[in-house]
Amino acid sequence: MTGFRKELFIFGGRFAVFSLAPALWESRLPRAESFVTLRAKTGRPLRHLSKPAKAGFGLALSTCQKGRRSMIYHEEFETLPREALKALQVKRLQQVLRRVYATVGFYKKSMAAAEVLPDHIRSLEDLKKLPFTTREDLRNNYPFGLFAVPMSNIVRLHASSGTSGRSSVFSYTRRDIETWTDLIARSLAAAGLTKNDMIHNAFSYGLLPGGLGLHYGIEKIGASVIPISDGNTKRQITILQDFGPTALCATPSYALHLAEEGKAMGVDMKSLQLRVGIFGAELWSDATRDAIEDAFNIKALNIFGLSEMMGPGIAMECLEGRLGMHIYEDHFIVETIHPETGKVLHEGEEGELVFTSLTREAFPLVRYRSGEISRLIPEPCRCGRTHIRMERVLKRSDDMLTIRGINIFPVQVEAILKAISGVEPDYQMIIDKVGALDSVELRVEVGEKFFSESGGVKELQKIEKRIVKDMKDYLSISPRVKLVAPQTLKESGKKVIDKRTI
Repeated sequence: MTGFRKELFIFGGRFAVFSLAPALWESRLPRAESFVTLRAKTGRPLRHLSKPAKAGFGLALSTCQKGRRSMIYHEEFETLPREALKALQVKRLQQVLRRVYATVGFYKKSMAAAEVLPDHIRSLEDLKKLPFTTREDLRNNYPFGLFAVPMSNIVRLHASSGTSGRSSVFSYTRRDIETWTDLIARSLAAAGLTKNDMIHNAFSYGLLPGGLGLHYGIEKIGASVIPISDGNTKRQITILQDFGPTALCATPSYALHLAEEGKAMGVDMKSLQLRVGIFGAELWSDATRDAIEDAFNIKALNIFGLSEMMGPGIAMECLEGRLGMHIYEDHFIVETIHPETGKVLHEGEEGELVFTSLTREAFPLVRYRSGEISRLIPEPCRCGRTHIRMERVLKRSDDMLTIRGINIFPVQVEAILKAISGVEPDYQMIIDKVGALDSVELRVEVGEKFFSESGGVKELQKIEKRIVKDMKDYLSISPRVKLVAPQTLKESGKKVIDKRTI
């Protein structure tokens, strides 16, 4: 490791030899974050750096229980002792608070309303003094109101689905892209993937960040990527056969759809060269995991992300543990709160996850309410990573729906329908499964005149086509639209009927 500066570090009575990469020599971050490998008298397995990567980082291999080998991409960060990790979080938290207070008007106003200043936050326990950031705050500051850097520093924009003012826009500096890429690289390493793998990336490419995020990370570890995105299922099955990728990245539902279509084509999906799959972007259960593993004869792993925080790669399930996803705490602080009262809960209690970004330049968020209900797992993982884990998400605290990996709110549907002449405000959306994929039926009331005037049938057809088009254009879903008479749905109660089971 040419160019590394070796130093002795003493923390909490523990001795450690670590190497400081050249890229960190002038860093303002605390020295504790530069741990690499050798820890004495900690009871931890010995780790060896296999090869240095750019900026001084490398893949670390460690022997775990039953002789398994854990692949850890950033050894010095992912295995930090908890005390050092918390010290790093406090340091970075103070830096990001001072920065957003100075550059983002929303945060200066919200902190003033809460009568708190950045200097008042001296520990992780002080974090609860700060107000929450919500999805509605993002919408209210559409499009660029929460950006913390000038537009000249922004190299990429992503956005959620929705009409103008009902969408959220996420920005990235060049350094943000590099950070995100490294987080995906960590996730791929946790799945046991290396430069010797070929990865079939069926996450969507576009304004939603999933596909591109995975793509950059795959290239980072030196693996081959097939940027196939979603759709064209029969073509995907042919490529899976012909190219022989060793890993699949997709939503769980699309993976099952691939399996169903492959079976219909007479393809033995278990005979493919796939050995591992990385799945996310929608709620899925252990039963779905079992179904995927059985269909492809692979190990299925869970990746977690939020577009608001960065994209996929906030947390990742490791191949060794397969019990919860490691949250990358050197980049994010996670809290668990009661979804109704906002009270901070103890680790291990089920509640809504709240995230604070620590290293995001363009779009840092403080205490962002994710709406995801989960539980943190503080117990150590057999893989050697020290970062806390989260259980898979099985429900939400709000009314957000995830349909084929796309996040949709009923209020967005209402905004689309309000803009269409002749449509009444009452509607009903019925979500179900057709095979492995989500299907949507949208029932919409139309005006009385279309049922009483001559030529109403043609007008109804025009309205139906308009609804289908706008739902596709704004929300990226294609529902079956059923127009119904006035007053039909007024007393029906629920606007959304979700018949799916996870």
